[in-house]
Amino acid sequence: MLAIRLSEEIENRLSFLAAKTGRTKTFYAKEAILKHLAEMEDKYLAIDRIENPGKRWTLDEVEQELDVAH
Repeated sequence: MLAIRLSEEIENRLSFLAAKTGRTKTFYAKEAILKHLAEMEDKYLAIDRIENPGKRWTLDEVEQELDVAH
């Protein structure tokens, strides 16, 4: 379950769209999230990785650890 606060303008636009199409506001909110979630994951996880760097491995180290001949 998720509850979000929207500006009055966005709420009105969402209500109008839902009323005109016969779909729910939840349907459109979910569609918007699903459309942009992968992009947001990429962006914010990359930022987190830059701000909180951890161990880095070379390709050779990974192949050696996995016992994969390259």
